Amino acid sequence: MNRPKMLIVAASLVLAYATPAIAAPAAPVAASAAASLDASNPFAKPSTLPFQYPAFDKIKDEHFLPAYAAGMRAHLAEIDTIANNAKAPTFDNTIVAMERSGQMLTRVGTTFSNLQGANTNDTLDAIDREMSPKLAAHTDAIYLNDKLFQRVKTLYAKRDKAGLDAESKYLLERYYKDFVRAGANLSAADKDKLKATNSELAGLQTTFAQNVLKELNASALVIDKKSDLDGMTPGAIDAAAAEAKKRGLDGKYVLAIVNTTGQPLTAELTDRAVRERLMKASLARGSRGGEFDNTQVVLKLAKLRADKAVLLGYPNYAAYSLDDQTANNTGNVNKLLAELAKPAINNARKEAGEIQKLIDANKGGFQADASDWAFYTDKVRAAKYAFDENQLKPYFELNNVLINGVFFAATKEYGITFKERKDLPVWNPDVRTFDVFDANGKQLAIFIADMYARGNKQGGAWMNEYVSQSGLMGTHPVVANHLNIPKPPAGQPTLLTYDEVKTAFHEFGHALHGMFSNVKYPRFSGTNVPRDFVEYPSQVNEMWALWPEVLANYAKHYETGAPMPKALLDKVVAAKKFNMGFVTAEYLSASLLDQRWHQLAPAQIPTDVLAFEAASLKDAGVDYALVPPRYRTTYFSHAFAGGYSAGYYGYLWAEKLDADTVDWFTKSGGLSRKNGDHFRKTLLSRGGSAEAMRLFHDFRGRDPVIEPLLERRGLN
Repeated sequence: MNRPKMLIVAASLVLAYATPAIAAPAAPVAASAAASLDASNPFAKPSTLPFQYPAFDKIKDEHFLPAYAAGMRAHLAEIDTIANNAKAPTFDNTIVAMERSGQMLTRVGTTFSNLQGANTNDTLDAIDREMSPKLAAHTDAIYLNDKLFQRVKTLYAKRDKAGLDAESKYLLERYYKDFVRAGANLSAADKDKLKATNSELAGLQTTFAQNVLKELNASALVIDKKSDLDGMTPGAIDAAAAEAKKRGLDGKYVLAIVNTTGQPLTAELTDRAVRERLMKASLARGSRGGEFDNTQVVLKLAKLRADKAVLLGYPNYAAYSLDDQTANNTGNVNKLLAELAKPAINNARKEAGEIQKLIDANKGGFQADASDWAFYTDKVRAAKYAFDENQLKPYFELNNVLINGVFFAATKEYGITFKERKDLPVWNPDVRTFDVFDANGKQLAIFIADMYARGNKQGGAWMNEYVSQSGLMGTHPVVANHLNIPKPPAGQPTLLTYDEVKTAFHEFGHALHGMFSNVKYPRFSGTNVPRDFVEYPSQVNEMWALWPEVLANYAKHYETGAPMPKALLDKVVAAKKFNMGFVTAEYLSASLLDQRWHQLAPAQIPTDVLAFEAASLKDAGVDYALVPPRYRTTYFSHAFAGGYSAGYYGYLWAEKLDADTVDWFTKSGGLSRKNGDHFRKTLLSRGGSAEAMRLFHDFRGRDPVIEPLLERRGLN
């Protein structure tokens, strides 16, 4: 993502707060519930494939709803048994029992949510709409169960004298906080209000996400003449023609819209009018009327979230959300964003000045706007550093990047190795699977690589887990990376932009976090960490994309095998801070929007989405038309489809830790087993089993400092 385009899909979405890790159930109840689901349903029992890898070849759309129903019944029966246990609460009969509960629900919920993001259809979308409020109610049935909470509360009060090991004690503390944040201390009447709010929120978030995807497809630009596509590569033009044909528009060309405001094709198209149309279509998404308009959905979501926060004792939703993050409060987040806003916009204006000079020198006769930025930035870069993106792409062939770049770096740093396998079922023929082996030769995980864009796949790039590691459950990771690289016509190579290369390294950083997990409890597995910490390890992994030893191993011409010329490589390294004003400003403006919406009290919710957006950007000093927000409100899925609500700042928060860590790696000798093993032992393997900043301190030996981040972004 140039940073913020990665989306992590949590390993277990079934419970909306911090799931009681629905894993293996208490035997008698689970057995009876499983018996109520037809044995032919793939979710009735754990998969018999290695590491419980899902049997995608056997899973059909019609299996999901009955498996969900049976899974929820089984889970609630198990929870009821725990809550009504006549014996006094103990850590094992209450907390561990919850950790073991809900195995079937985990299987169906994890597989469904992951497939619905990567390979959806109308049926799966309908199931998502139906299940979202039901799953929210299911969550409430657990966290608002007073008998269950009283058992947790009793244990929490005695935690210091219970003789628990550190991970177990922290698990108890997390459960108590999860229950309180979920409303366990509310009155009966307020619990009913909260249940209704949660149900409505779940439905609206699903509607928002589905509108974004449908609007993405509906907003694609139809081009009549091939000459209007001047500047695009022959392969990209062929792909546009194929997309048009698929839509019944033979002889025309369809330019797909990508998830972010900025559209990569604006860097290539020489026809300014076409660039303007493409940018206009991108900016208008979700606010142009019609069935996929998201303006009213946003207003309802903002109001309901504000109401929920007040009900739970917080002044606004951001305060509620941040109370469970490493940032802690809105003041800390606002301070970070404000500190960077002015220098970022100032740098962006300087960059715009260079673009305008180039336009004027070429007698363009127009003032640059947002649709011109990518096109002329490449030309400014070419003038400054004597190279452009098209010179790099022949050296960034997808398979080389993955095998000889991403995997190679992981082998050098951690000793892990990879072996592709062809026997496991996948949801699309382009999806690849790999066995991952630890340095001792023992299999560590299964890695799934889903690299290509599809019309039924959500935008951006993300990592998820189909199976999470747990010592308690004896499970091993099955981890997936999803990117959205345009697939070239048959027979042509997949050549990446440098940004796509960084994204591949970034997402694999998330995968490493999941694969290296070595915790006892499912609740703490892998990337189950605070949202503003989860991007940190993945951002660190980006450093290896340009590390000389790694780059030399994968940056080879796809036709000749010749290495990238040193002169070109030197220019790439020299240009690392180029365009950082733009990159920082577009991210900051989106982060500020996320905070402005979620720092509203219920009485402050506006009536006009676009007017509020404009006023918020102006008030924050980031209303610069040439650099619109990376996501505008109406297609800002991070903020309004859940997941990163009031948390989009987290990428920058995590980058502070990342930059400090990269500084450590660089000064400690770089890519080496010694360094990698230290990072793995002290941080990556720990998941969420301790306070996030304590893990950072264990790794770094001190708290983070901001200077490396300012230096990286050219803001010092």
